[in-house]
Amino acid sequence: MRLHSPVAVALASAALFGASTPFAKLLLGTMELWLLAGLLYLGAGVGLAGFRMMRGKAYAETPLRRRDLPWMALVVLFGGVLGPLLLMAGLARTAAAPAALLLNLEGLATLAIAWLVFGENVDRRILAGAAAILGGAVLLSWTPGQGLALGWGGLAIVGACVAWAIDNNLTRKVSASDPIEVAAVKGLVAGSVNVAIALAQGATLPPPGAIAAAGLVGFAGYGVSLALFIVALRHLGTARTGAYFATAPFLGAALAVALFAEPLSPTLIAAGLLMAAGVYLHVIERHEHEHVHEPLEHEHRHVHDRHHRHDHGPETPPGEPHTHVHRHARMIHRHPHYPDLHHRHPH
Repeated sequence: MRLHSPVAVALASAALFGASTPFAKLLLGTMELWLLAGLLYLGAGVGLAGFRMMRGKAYAETPLRRRDLPWMALVVLFGGVLGPLLLMAGLARTAAAPAALLLNLEGLATLAIAWLVFGENVDRRILAGAAAILGGAVLLSWTPGQGLALGWGGLAIVGACVAWAIDNNLTRKVSASDPIEVAAVKGLVAGSVNVAIALAQGATLPPPGAIAAAGLVGFAGYGVSLALFIVALRHLGTARTGAYFATAPFLGAALAVALFAEPLSPTLIAAGLLMAAGVYLHVIERHEHEHVHEPLEHEHRHVHDRHHRHDHGPETPPGEPHTHVHRHARMIHRHPHYPDLHHRHPH
């Protein structure tokens, strides 16, 4: 079995986000929950912005353009503002176990929106794999004897999941742009908004050491993770990337076992087996049929492969990979493919 590099990127994104959870829990005793969420986002934004400045302009990625701003505004609104707002409102009215169970709806909603709204191809194997991954996540968060009454708190958490699912699908619209820049902008704006809301509600800033720790956790678990998620979106599409990202709870729980000597429970083992089966079903996918590429003009980081056989002018950046506006002529061919930047055709 060959692990495709976009799959590895998606799983790395999930691993970083999952790893951030136990470390974030360690910080909960030092600050209010909403303030922590804001500082995690700010750590992601500041860290990635600094990395992008140090990287310089030599690295070939497409910067955000004016046409991307409406999509970025919606991404920040749904993913960075409405999602946390609804989650905080829900957590204040819902017990921890039912809340954790409801949060698994994000993966299901992400896949449903990608499939039903944006027309992304999802066959039975992908559905089965996503169901196995989601089943493992549900198993991890299930507490016997805990009811799942959907009061206002539960509905708010469901709303948060839908907001993040919309965010995941909208982020695909800007996935051709520099993932570091996209993640930095989202982190800076969402972090500033959430910190401002927390302070307006009476939260007090913790000691500098706790702020720095939150920033480091946010940089890795929110910033680098989101940048990798965007790269995976570019190559895999939303439904598959969202399914791989749903492995984050298991990866976080496995890290907690290793670092914090938490017990290796039968539930964790069963959840891991379910998720491994789901990932396997996705990795062995071979989606191949004759398809049409309609004429398309866009800009993204690329090399000259079967989909990039365009001419260059004197202004084209030298070397590969590089980035510039290029045009694809109409093409009909057959080969295995994912719903990436060039394969978003109907089925």
